[in-house]
Amino acid sequence: MVQPAEKAYYRFVVLFFNCLLTFGSYFCFDIPSVLQDQFQGNLTCPNATVINGTVDCVEGLGMTPQEYNLLYAIYAWTNAVVVIMAGFLIDKLGNRFGVFLFSFLCVLGSSLFALGSHFKGTPYLLPLMLTGRLLFGSGNGSLTIVQNRITAFWFKGKELALAFGVTLAFSRLGSVLNFFFTQKFEENHGMQWTLWGGALLCVLGFTSAVIVSALDKIGMRQLGLDGAIQEESRKVRIQDVKLLSLRYWLLVLTIMFFYNGIFPFIADASKFIQDKYDDYSQKEAAYIAGAVYDCSLVLSAGVGILIDYVGLRGIFAVACAVFTLPVFGLLAFTFVPPLVSTIWLGVTYSFAAASMWPSIPLVVPQATLGTAMGLATSVQMIGIGVSNLVVGQILGTKSSETKIPLWRWQRMMIFMLANTICCIVTSVLLNIVDRRQGGTLNKTTKRSTQASRDSDREPLNPGVEEQNEDDDEDVLHAQNGTHSCPPAGKQVIHCFRCGKSCKGEVLRVQGGYFHIKCFMCKVCGCDLGKSGFFMKNGDYLCPLDFQRLHGTLCSNCGEFVEGEVVTVLGKTYHPACFVCTICK
Repeated sequence: MVQPAEKAYYRFVVLFFNCLLTFGSYFCFDIPSVLQDQFQGNLTCPNATVINGTVDCVEGLGMTPQEYNLLYAIYAWTNAVVVIMAGFLIDKLGNRFGVFLFSFLCVLGSSLFALGSHFKGTPYLLPLMLTGRLLFGSGNGSLTIVQNRITAFWFKGKELALAFGVTLAFSRLGSVLNFFFTQKFEENHGMQWTLWGGALLCVLGFTSAVIVSALDKIGMRQLGLDGAIQEESRKVRIQDVKLLSLRYWLLVLTIMFFYNGIFPFIADASKFIQDKYDDYSQKEAAYIAGAVYDCSLVLSAGVGILIDYVGLRGIFAVACAVFTLPVFGLLAFTFVPPLVSTIWLGVTYSFAAASMWPSIPLVVPQATLGTAMGLATSVQMIGIGVSNLVVGQILGTKSSETKIPLWRWQRMMIFMLANTICCIVTSVLLNIVDRRQGGTLNKTTKRSTQASRDSDREPLNPGVEEQNEDDDEDVLHAQNGTHSCPPAGKQVIHCFRCGKSCKGEVLRVQGGYFHIKCFMCKVCGCDLGKSGFFMKNGDYLCPLDFQRLHGTLCSNCGEFVEGEVVTVLGKTYHPACFVCTICK
């Protein structure tokens, strides 16, 4: 009998409630952006006047621009630290523990943030709100990691790209609704009730965590996989960080510099639009600023499927940075309607999110993927945190002026331009390094799939592999599996690892050529020309390191399995270990 968990509808029900995990937290995250005038408004407005339908004094919490930007900076800094530890914690205690803990932190943080608004004009206001953002940041970034792990478990090998796109779109829906409704709600009900409303939406996320945990537990039990994720989790060593390649770090820097221009801008966009363009009310400015998320909401799923289909992630990363460059120039030095710039930015942001983040699993070993994702998120948040602090300094530390001078806004946009230029530089370097190392990022789906089938597990001697080749490459065979480079006039051969031209004898492996001294294990550096080897994510590994990093453990004896295996209900066994648990 087919169990419900084996049917398609079950995993989409899981997906729906999994999407709700971060709906409320994404709504809460940018409430300060929509209500920036109120956060930085005067404590009282005894002599307020109305000029052309606009009040020249806004009553609010009395924060300075520096204090306001600190709300975003502390969120980013907290995320930078917590997400690294969160990956290890989730691996050890499981997804269900993670969704409960981190969704609860979102509820607690947003509640403290709302509570702080009741202490307007007192020394307790800023410490309470900063503590709330700290706890909220601890929960929200880590909750996203758990959310992605649950999505990957239920949709791996199925509609994975679509599922991730829908998850991102649902999160951005929270951001979009915030920009559409928060300002109107604040006008009718006040700042305090607005912030408490955001906290209530985080309670919705906690309720979804309960439902997702129940569905996940019931589903895995029906599939016979209850506890399988925890049992198969590998303990990642700190030393494994050294395995992260130059490509990985360039990719992380590309992500950081791109996002340094996106989120700090969105945080201040509503205020910027009102200050520079006289024809926009606070509500209209919030709608225009929210267009970045509107585009992401509409495009995320489709763009994700497109990039999964065509590949070329490295080229898309460069293109996103290049096409983002004019946006901040338009905002700084022209009076082109701001909606043009925010829609433009939304499109490039959608393509960047779909091309950069999914590239990480392509350039790191599977065993260090969790650490790699945590480090990437950490570096991104550090960059955003620093950028928010810099923006706060640029815009000034006093709130005595109703409008921030245009020259300050222009300096802020120049800072965003500088980040985008750095993103272009790192993304170009990323493509150069990637090409020298096999062009993994820019392979089309067809090539990537074929390469995965051909090279994911290759325990062969390089010389044997060459002797089985059918094609003629103008290369002479040698008894020890090496080949002489072509004579003068022939095509020059370049080493796959170091990129330099080959002289004398070379090794040929799967159509690529190596200096004999360059064909070594990526981890331990041993000579692969005299032993078997495996290939994983473009890296060549000796059998021992491949087993340690990527090997499959027998679910009975706990030893590595290779050769003939038995796979049942997602578990792998040695044939001799697949026995009755009672009579053996």
